[in-house]
Amino acid sequence: MQRCGGIAVQRLRRLAVALTASTAAVTAALPAAGAQAAGEPPPPTVGAKGAYLADGDQPLFGKAADVRRPMASTTKVMTAVVVVDEHATDLDREVTVKQVYRDWVRDQQASTADLRTGDRLTVRQLLYALMLPSGCDAAYALADTFGSGATEKERTESFVADMNKKAQELGLADTHYDSFDGNSGPAGKNWTSPHDLAVLAAHALSSDTFATVVRAMSTRQRAQNVNRLYTWYNTNKLLGSYDGVIGIKTGSTRAAGPCLVFAARRGEHTVIGAILAAQGDRYRDAAKMLDYAFHTTTRMTLRHLPAGAHED
Repeated sequence: MQRCGGIAVQRLRRLAVALTASTAAVTAALPAAGAQAAGEPPPPTVGAKGAYLADGDQPLFGKAADVRRPMASTTKVMTAVVVVDEHATDLDREVTVKQVYRDWVRDQQASTADLRTGDRLTVRQLLYALMLPSGCDAAYALADTFGSGATEKERTESFVADMNKKAQELGLADTHYDSFDGNSGPAGKNWTSPHDLAVLAAHALSSDTFATVVRAMSTRQRAQNVNRLYTWYNTNKLLGSYDGVIGIKTGSTRAAGPCLVFAARRGEHTVIGAILAAQGDRYRDAAKMLDYAFHTTTRMTLRHLPAGAHED
């Protein structure tokens, strides 16, 4: 895994270690409902069914933080982590887009980077296609490329098994994957908790490759074999709307509702949070949580995506 250097990566590593503390320790560290220290602002009131927030190695806020819920396209954070952790030397490898990737998007009515059959893109480019427009076609391409087996089905199932193995390595006790993109199977075995999602985000952001991708509000990437230019916009509208936000991923399905995992950096503080099953505006919930962490009040004007850009 490529790492960003210096103090920032050390803080992120400490955060990941702290966040993997036992559920009891995490719960004990969170403010009780209605309780606050003298002079401290009250914990935020959020509409989401599940939420979690940590500042460095200090858990700040939780709401059903260890309850398992569907995670929609925030699944793709782990898709990217498996690639940058286990295949860092393959980032410039070229991958040919197959028609089956486009068929998957059509059949699932899934979010897409609109990859064109026969185009060749590097793995690094596919990470942008995965994380900015939330391309399920890009997720399929990465799983098919790095899974093992004789068929697409075998390779993608192998890749999902690698995702679950990585979850175990990171101590994500309330996380399980049954898909490479968040389009859960009939049994619905694709879940995480806000706490686990924040742990995963801390780990992911310690990769310079991942951090560079998710902080981009847009990108233009040219196919390697044809004169085709892809333009992708980041579906995370908190990025560019709230000062200091550095990522990371949206998600939304009927089963999961709107989801968001986010991070912001101000001065010496790197704050990471997660929202599952938002009942209203997930971005407003996230802004309230960040205001609580940074002891401020923000009037946020939400960034608009260009007409025709995918929203996740």
